[in-house]
Amino acid sequence: MPTAFIAEYGSGKPIIGILGEFDALPGLSQKVQPTREALKQGAPGHGCGHNMFGAASLGAATAIKELMAAGKLKGTIRFYGTPAEEDVGGKIYMTRDGMFNDLDICLDWHPDSEIKANMQSSQSMVSLLVEFKGVSAHAASDPWNGRSALDAAEFFTHGVNYYREHVKPTVRMHYVFKKAGDVPNVVPAEASVWIWLRDSKRSGVAVLEKRINEIARGAAMMAGVESNIKLLSGSYDLLVNEAGAKALQSNLEILGPIKYTPEEIDFADRIMKEYGNGLEAKGIKGDITPLEVTKPDPEGGSTDVGDVSYVVPEISLLATTAPYKAPWHSWVVVACGGMSIGHKGMLFASKALGMTMVDLFENEQLRQTIRKEFEQRKGNQVWKALLPDGPPPVEKTK
Repeated sequence: MPTAFIAEYGSGKPIIGILGEFDALPGLSQKVQPTREALKQGAPGHGCGHNMFGAASLGAATAIKELMAAGKLKGTIRFYGTPAEEDVGGKIYMTRDGMFNDLDICLDWHPDSEIKANMQSSQSMVSLLVEFKGVSAHAASDPWNGRSALDAAEFFTHGVNYYREHVKPTVRMHYVFKKAGDVPNVVPAEASVWIWLRDSKRSGVAVLEKRINEIARGAAMMAGVESNIKLLSGSYDLLVNEAGAKALQSNLEILGPIKYTPEEIDFADRIMKEYGNGLEAKGIKGDITPLEVTKPDPEGGSTDVGDVSYVVPEISLLATTAPYKAPWHSWVVVACGGMSIGHKGMLFASKALGMTMVDLFENEQLRQTIRKEFEQRKGNQVWKALLPDGPPPVEKTK
């Protein structure tokens, strides 16, 4: 991946890593204002705040580097530049290649509408491309000579939708048609559906994947065409570490809440009202959330940090960079990330992560406690990358 990188400072143990993301989402370009207007029409925007993610993590890593340079800390600090989380799953490829294997502990954070030492997992997921290949023919003069790949694709999605009645409440399945023919008067010879399957655990996703394969084969048989399923990527659920979260929580409470100006609160309320869709304007939540109890099933969403968490203990922070209950992956998050609401959360995250890393470098007992919990939670589960063979599907820069 041409934009992936690793930077480190220091030498020897412990080796503490911190993750940084910097990818954006298509079509979310937005000016820093509480009304919808693209900065550049059709361009991407940071609707998940990964621009702040990468910057705050780098700030924390740099602070540790300076303490090491001053002789106040010993060990190695390592910063990971991890691109393409939203689609390709950059961290999964880096994990597959063993780039986290020698870490003692790893940290990350994510922009949010609350401040938390994260105690909740994420959904495991797999991304599949379901392809159908048939025979083209004139749709009016001799359709009987054709075998419609699009018919198979539609049979497939009907099957998926009937399957929804028979899955657990924790399951999420969503798809788009990637190819569905070119013109109406030609029987489509090729069609494809891009589908994501999610559940609370990797084992649950494996059950879904098996059934989806069967549905695809059945759809192909009904249409008299061929089917093929390609694995694009997949991520594991996040392995929570309570001991690490408690260490982080202590530093959040030392820092105290983020305070906002009347102008910032007004901006937040105006942008939520402008977004509409039944969402209420509730200001900005800058106080420190008490440490939560881990729920049996996560509320939704997946991350390639989950894969990292299966090879090294992972401590995750959430920090406020948008209005309370803001819609994520939206232009609202882009706008707030370009002004002081987002910047305050970014600086807060950098401080909290830096403070926690100081604790980890200085306290061997804490590191051992975190590692012991990691080993217990992981148990005998064996991590295996949910990736196709070969390099990431990213164009090389010239």
